[in-house]
Amino acid sequence: MSEPGSNNTADVLRIGTHVFHSRLLVGTGKYATQELARTALEASGAEVVTVAVRRVNLDRDAPDSFWNSLDLTRYTLLPNTAGCTTRDEAVRTAMLAREVGMGELIKLEVIADPKTLFPDNQATLEAARLLIEEGFTVLPYITDDLVVCKKLQDAGCAAVMPLGAPIGSGLGLRNPVNIRLIVEAMNIPVIVDAGVGTASDAAVAMELGCDAVLMNTAIAGASDPVKMAHAMRMAIVAGRLASQAGRIPMKLYATASSPLEGLIAPSGGI
Repeated sequence: MSEPGSNNTADVLRIGTHVFHSRLLVGTGKYATQELARTALEASGAEVVTVAVRRVNLDRDAPDSFWNSLDLTRYTLLPNTAGCTTRDEAVRTAMLAREVGMGELIKLEVIADPKTLFPDNQATLEAARLLIEEGFTVLPYITDDLVVCKKLQDAGCAAVMPLGAPIGSGLGLRNPVNIRLIVEAMNIPVIVDAGVGTASDAAVAMELGCDAVLMNTAIAGASDPVKMAHAMRMAIVAGRLASQAGRIPMKLYATASSPLEGLIAPSGGI
């Protein structure tokens, strides 16, 4: 039996021409072993996995080639430009990824600050425009900046990926209001990328109306990555369903959960 909201054909995630049933996107780095990574990926239910182009062996014949570590008949590859610090560097890395057979999907990262790993929004916008002209389906990693997201949407990006908190910090969504404003303004998917620490963070992102969440460290760095992957899978589904259901409004004072009408009148007392 399929999980509600995860394999419902009427509720799918569309990114460009791609259609996915899972709304959890995961990374492949930081695992203790490749076997643990494979098991956690399976437990996550994810259909999209991201790989840092500059940090893996692209030689298909090498024993440690990443091509041997992923079942690409099962997963859609989302190469990323992690480690790039300029527009041109990111564009060249994306071109390399496509040249070696990774496809046209690209997670675009142009890092501006080495300490926080915050992105260079202007360089990201410039790189996105160049890559879209070259036929890429671009998913840019950016700050939770509504104006930048609008510009990236206008440029033709297939989704926007605002950070929830610094990469690998596990702080959760620091600016939920900003994320909500981005969700309301976008006509393309909004995918929270970075900062998720535990399942409740993923659920909150989905409850805010995000279309998906991408994570790596939260799963790979957990004491039990397989259990955490399963927890994240369920959190994404729960958050999506809660968003669709519509939460009750918050109130300052209590409201009786049982109706007051029709109560038996109290006796006169003693």
